[in-house]
Amino acid sequence: MRAYSVHLLTATGAVLAMLAMLAAVDGKWSLMFLWLVVAFAVDGIDGPLARKYNVKTNAPLIDGVLLDLIIDYLTYVFIPAFALFKSGLLPGWTGWVSIILITFASALYFSDSRMKTKDNSFSGFPGCWNMLVLVLFALQPNFWVMLALISALAVAMFLPLRFVHPVRTARWRTVTMPMALAWTFFAGWAAWGDFHPQSWAIWGLAVTSVYLLFAGMLQQLIPVKRPELI
Repeated sequence: MRAYSVHLLTATGAVLAMLAMLAAVDGKWSLMFLWLVVAFAVDGIDGPLARKYNVKTNAPLIDGVLLDLIIDYLTYVFIPAFALFKSGLLPGWTGWVSIILITFASALYFSDSRMKTKDNSFSGFPGCWNMLVLVLFALQPNFWVMLALISALAVAMFLPLRFVHPVRTARWRTVTMPMALAWTFFAGWAAWGDFHPQSWAIWGLAVTSVYLLFAGMLQQLIPVKRPELI
């Protein structure tokens, strides 16, 4: 029962995705991101619980990996892409190019059997567009900067670049976990404050985002002492 309860927890992400989509359709971006932040938190919790209760053995009738991927595509890719397009942050053809890049590349990446490395990091940018789009809403850089970031990360999905998994990557986890928790906190704070440009949450988002984006690549450059973490 505990194992199946983990599947039920994961499935709540679909409800959160619908609530976020309804808010996005009404142009309530802060509310949409609040629902996505909650979904992000649930996604961070259900994985450790699934491993703790061994859902593959104790709840085999539901494919937890497939369930998680379906919900992740909604909350990490589809809804953030919709929000980016409808918000007007990327005018004209730049908006069309962005949503095509995000949705097309992510569909291929999410079905790629090589997305995880031996140390449980991600090989290639893991399609966390929800995180990027939230930061773009908060910082609102020039649309050319946005387009360049989106294009670069879409290409990075298929390059041998490593990106840390906040929970499963063992190396630097004592730093990565607090950074991921801090990012979640600052994201919720920024959305709750309607992305006020003078909020300290904006600075917190910028710092934690830079770490989460580049930590895996730094790990590739810095030799490890223990072979099991290669």
